[in-house]
Amino acid sequence: MASVKDDLKEIARGWRWGRRPLVPRSAEPYAPEPEPDVFPTAWARTPAAGAARELILRYGLRPVVWNETSPRVHGLDNLAGVRGPVMFVSNHTSHLDASLIMTSLPDRFREKTAVGAAKDYFFDVWWRSAFTALVYAGFPIDRAGGAGATDTAKELVRDGWSLVVFPEGGRSPDGWTQRFRHGAARLSIELGIPVVPIGIRGAYAAMPKGRSWPRPGRPPISVRYGKPLRPEESETHQDLSRRMTQAIAELLDEDRTNWWEALHRAERGETPVTSGPQGPSWLRVWEGSRPLRRGAPSAWK
Repeated sequence: MASVKDDLKEIARGWRWGRRPLVPRSAEPYAPEPEPDVFPTAWARTPAAGAARELILRYGLRPVVWNETSPRVHGLDNLAGVRGPVMFVSNHTSHLDASLIMTSLPDRFREKTAVGAAKDYFFDVWWRSAFTALVYAGFPIDRAGGAGATDTAKELVRDGWSLVVFPEGGRSPDGWTQRFRHGAARLSIELGIPVVPIGIRGAYAAMPKGRSWPRPGRPPISVRYGKPLRPEESETHQDLSRRMTQAIAELLDEDRTNWWEALHRAERGETPVTSGPQGPSWLRVWEGSRPLRRGAPSAWK
């Protein structure tokens, strides 16, 4: 009996669980080159899929997120008078981020907003691909720099869709902002669409990397929308990336203190950096997981 149990465990460890089987090493020299595996997502932006997505977001995802955490949304007035398509860019510390954005956007934006998601994670197996495409109108982004995502994003914008992009390219491992990649800035300049910065605090403490469900105790989270940034004439993508980074840093500073103090620090060039303290990883995680209020659960618990 013990040997059968051990055999089953060994099989489970080697099973690909929905992925294509691996080619044996002895057959690799004779195996044909794998064809690019592209999951179709256009169906998720049809009127029928849009109606289903609205029901899921409004009556499924939002109640769950708002029940398991305590989000507060600020700055939606900055979207007044703004017409899509736009590009929403945010710091990225948790799998909660996309859900928080999609469930807090005004209806007129949410109906035609698509989220760029990592191809190697969210589009690796069919069921996760289908869920991401339907619930977030998601499209795959190749973090290795493939051109497919850029082409899809351009098509979406031309069709009037707004985009949600996380310029860091992946979740922060310690709650602090990583360096922004320039793809989002390049796209904004090329398409001539404004960038709406979003600063999210508390999501790392609520559900850091490695967790699949928020921590108990309804941890507080703040989602703060900023004023749109429009590409300036002759502006380089590096310059726009710096403006995006600065705008999100100012939103996070405003959330930690208040609008007046954050404004004066920004004018003096003293906005605190969001890359976190120098030191060992445990210190960065400790500082990055501080809850927004006393008594709120920490990412260490």
